[in-house]
Amino acid sequence: MWRFLKAIKDREHRVALSTWVGAIAAVIYTVAPIDLIPELVLGPLGFVDDIGIWTIFAVLFTREHRRWQASLVSR
Repeated sequence: MWRFLKAIKDREHRVALSTWVGAIAAVIYTVAPIDLIPELVLGPLGFVDDIGIWTIFAVLFTREHRRWQASLVSR
């Protein structure tokens, strides 16, 4: 995992735009005061939308990690 993050930092691996957008959206949506399902009204059920956004980001991040691993094998 650390090698993958270092490869991104050192620009050895280009991350897809959709992954960047997903990461930025996840962070903004988590800290934004506007929520589709407010936690104050629905309690723990209100975290479902936050978890969904982070799940989408995790899928995109995993896809990028697999792309990076495949590029190492093809070298």
